[in-house]
Amino acid sequence: MALRRGDQVLKRLSPRISLLCSRLLAPEQSLLDRESSHGFATTSGNWQGASGRDDAADFGYKKVSREEKTTLVGEVFKNVAPSYDLMNDLMSGGMHRLWKDRFVKKLHPFVGMQHLDVAGGTGDIAFRVLDAIREQEPKQEQAAWGPRSSVVVCDINPAMLEVGKKRAQERGLGEASGLQWVEGNAEKLPFEDASFDTYSIVFGIRNVTDIEAALREAHRVLKPGGRFLCMEFSQVRSPTLRALYDAYSFSVIPVLGDVVARDRASYQYLVESIRKFPSQKKFASMIAAAGFQEVTYENLVAGAVAIHSGFKL
Repeated sequence: MALRRGDQVLKRLSPRISLLCSRLLAPEQSLLDRESSHGFATTSGNWQGASGRDDAADFGYKKVSREEKTTLVGEVFKNVAPSYDLMNDLMSGGMHRLWKDRFVKKLHPFVGMQHLDVAGGTGDIAFRVLDAIREQEPKQEQAAWGPRSSVVVCDINPAMLEVGKKRAQERGLGEASGLQWVEGNAEKLPFEDASFDTYSIVFGIRNVTDIEAALREAHRVLKPGGRFLCMEFSQVRSPTLRALYDAYSFSVIPVLGDVVARDRASYQYLVESIRKFPSQKKFASMIAAAGFQEVTYENLVAGAVAIHSGFKL
């Protein structure tokens, strides 16, 4: 239903917007402009963010207290939840689906895995992980000796979780599917140590108030040998493409938010939050500082999106 609605809205929008979107998000070389980097050392000292103050945080381009950022971000996602998936289709020309497919393939889902998807309220990643597991499972009930696969979606925002639960019901995914929904904070996860084989967070970590705390929590809840995988908007490498990307982001996305979601301010924040997020290399160093090893990243679409990986060894 969301995709059909998205198609209808796209048809009503200016063809110039769709053309600009496709050019910016699919550069001429390849959809997957991959670049991996290895061997990141841990950073010395604590990363404090652009403000340089322990008690301050960036809410887009505004400096606010940490508590205020948590509240403001909560309001943003409460407001955008009903149109979140539709807006993802419109803003990316539908290509976020391909990025997420690529992400889940890198995750290598397996039968019996215990997976945690943080900030995944609407279920996009969880549903893909479950589908990948099902492709490997026999049609019969899994053998009694085998561990039962589990996918836990943890999100701090109840409005986003409600959207995900509704989508799961539409797909016939009940408790028997191994899918669980938990309201919780990425900075203080409500799970025991060493509970999960894999941890994912997609387009969510830049909205976390204390990114370092969230990374430490990811490390804590993973089992030894477990994998951390994060996909987030990042920094476009080419100055020319960066200028075009900025023009699209600041001129078009807030307008789309106003027209489709009746909420320009929330999408203005989301655009600004991308610019305040650390570079690919800086974020990789933060992951290493949290205790992860073999930290790498892969650039998609000229660096507009990056997938970071690390292991708890």
